[in-house]
Amino acid sequence: MRVRKTFRFALGALTRHGLRTGLSLLGVTIGVAAVIVLTALTDGARSYVVEQFSSLGTNLVVVLPGRTETTGFPGVPSIPNDLTIADAEAIALLPAVKRAAPVAMGTETVSFGERSRQVAIIGTTADYALARQVEIARGEFLPRGDADRGAPVCVLGHVAARELFPGENPVGRVVRVGGWRMRVLGVLSRQGTKIGLNLDETIYVPVATGMQMLNRSSLFRILVEAQAYADLATARESIRRLVTERHGEEDVTVITQDAVLSTFSAILNTLTIVLAAIAAISLTVAGIGIMNVMLVSVSERTREIGLLRAVGVHRSQVMAVFLAEAALLSAAGALLGLLAGYLLVRLMVGLFPALPAAPPPWAVAAAFGMAVLVGVVFGLLPARRATRLDPVAALAGR
Repeated sequence: MRVRKTFRFALGALTRHGLRTGLSLLGVTIGVAAVIVLTALTDGARSYVVEQFSSLGTNLVVVLPGRTETTGFPGVPSIPNDLTIADAEAIALLPAVKRAAPVAMGTETVSFGERSRQVAIIGTTADYALARQVEIARGEFLPRGDADRGAPVCVLGHVAARELFPGENPVGRVVRVGGWRMRVLGVLSRQGTKIGLNLDETIYVPVATGMQMLNRSSLFRILVEAQAYADLATARESIRRLVTERHGEEDVTVITQDAVLSTFSAILNTLTIVLAAIAAISLTVAGIGIMNVMLVSVSERTREIGLLRAVGVHRSQVMAVFLAEAALLSAAGALLGLLAGYLLVRLMVGLFPALPAAPPPWAVAAAFGMAVLVGVVFGLLPARRATRLDPVAALAGR
């Protein structure tokens, strides 16, 4: 029996039992669709995180007040020293550091005339725009000067400017931020949402002004740009030593973009393995379903198998027929699963446009290959049972 005839014979046997075939297809379809959707989600999440952190700037080191590590016995919790503007100025003088921008952060109400809204306030310096690669649409960013002397000026985010001054140029106008009257120096280009913060709805003020306005004694963080990518490790270590020397203890956390991305990547890799295991279990269950269907098929087609053997069809050819049925079942289910998976991914992208979800090519190939392999492996037992039937007994229906 030739290969084409073998598959044609197997296809005919499958189409004669449409309901049973459909139920077998369903298990494989769900398993493959799960692989496509889950790998698309994890790959999309990885791309999203990388894009978000890359958009913050390059060669960045972030200094946070307080230690995140846990060591020893609980003891009495220590209160970290304030992270100050003077700390930021000292960090900026380190050889491996290109610039350092102190950051204070909070929320306030901004108003102009009858219009007002709640916005995020970022107190910082001119170096922030350079480190973050912020683009100015109108006017200018915060001026350079003594960071300890705050001026009553501000820079508006794109949406904040549009809603407070619809159709107008806000540069030079005076707005009220909390209890402060502030002159608008500039408007930022559209920035979007980065790491959960909508920068278009943010207002930037000088860091000293921000700390007074928000009643802060400590900075939220210090944003540091290293001289080059190769200097990141040196900058991180020199910052840690400097602040420890200034504070008398190591009471800050110094992190780099690479460290954050590595942590996220490790988490997502673990999640990918877990999800792949779940999908593999789903495909295994589908394979067991195929095996059960094929065993029933062998029982129902005993006379047919006996007739094939009586007319000279070899045992290996009988096995090939049943393996072809299993392969066709699993391949058809895999194709339907790929289609269903792609449709679900497109639906998710439509619902969450910010998530660049797309199944990686390796996942598509692996899902299809695994589905067919599972089908063939679980089809071996029914195929072997079919080959072991005695032709005479099979013709008699026994």
